[in-house]
Amino acid sequence: MIVLGVVLAGCSSLGPDSTRTAGTTSPSEGEGATGERWTVTITEIVDGDTVKFRYRNGTSDTGRLLGVDTPEVHTSNDPAEFEGVPTNDAGASCLRDWGHKASEFARAELAGERVAIALDANEGPRDRYDRLLIYVRDDGKLFNYRLVSQGYARVYDSEFTKRDRFYSAESTAQRNGVGLWECRNARGTTQPSPGGGGDGNGDGGEGDGNGQLAVARIHADADGNDHDNLNGEYVVFENTGDSELDLSGWTISDAADRTYRVPSGATLAPGETVTLYTGGGSDSESELYWGSESAVWNNGGDTIIVTNADGTVVLRKEYSG
Repeated sequence: MIVLGVVLAGCSSLGPDSTRTAGTTSPSEGEGATGERWTVTITEIVDGDTVKFRYRNGTSDTGRLLGVDTPEVHTSNDPAEFEGVPTNDAGASCLRDWGHKASEFARAELAGERVAIALDANEGPRDRYDRLLIYVRDDGKLFNYRLVSQGYARVYDSEFTKRDRFYSAESTAQRNGVGLWECRNARGTTQPSPGGGGDGNGDGGEGDGNGQLAVARIHADADGNDHDNLNGEYVVFENTGDSELDLSGWTISDAADRTYRVPSGATLAPGETVTLYTGGGSDSESELYWGSESAVWNNGGDTIIVTNADGTVVLRKEYSG
């Protein structure tokens, strides 16, 4: 039986009989000193350090594991954030591999489990993405700590109460080359800078081979309520190069790590465009559908990140409202 632990700051609205709607109520400051826990069910593993869960009353929320940072799988990794990992393509590739391993580890241990959550008294209840900051216990053992001690994560520096113990475990993992710390031995060329730039009306980044993928148009603000008009929100991509791009397995993400994976067999000929709609529909050569149940692209500004099947970021496009 897996148990998730979080120390919540004094608000009973997150309890088992809560009627709280996700994202509308935050725990008050100072709550959780008594070590209260709430039973929830893990419904999705977003990545190694982020999970989605459902309270007993049926409402849902997203949790970010406290004190840990697993390598990214939806966006690019900066090897400089992982002490001793070389800042080259081999280091970045090695970290991405361990990001996938961390996600699989979390999935094997937590997915579908009924767990208990609690917050840390030293931390605000939520991060800037409105994710609840949580600890996780697995058969009486702290899951966050296991991520660090087994080399699936680095310590994410903050004022959480268990940081001394976590740093000690990280030092041991580093010294023994456990998990992602084997990436310290990665060898390769200097990591290329992600492509991107321009004004959002036809600029982009490098693609595969001689092809280039660019953002031809961003339509983030759909008519009416964005959540009710999902296909009124879309991004148009263009191949500005002179060779066909095989987009199979490429991913498209936003700044909040929401990610769409391009289906197998999707290609884009030179000079052609493909439109990615946020809602549902039937894919074609010129149209793809994310299938999201809510709006993705922020009207006030966001970042479009495209990663190819090898895990290399080929396009990073920031836009403002």
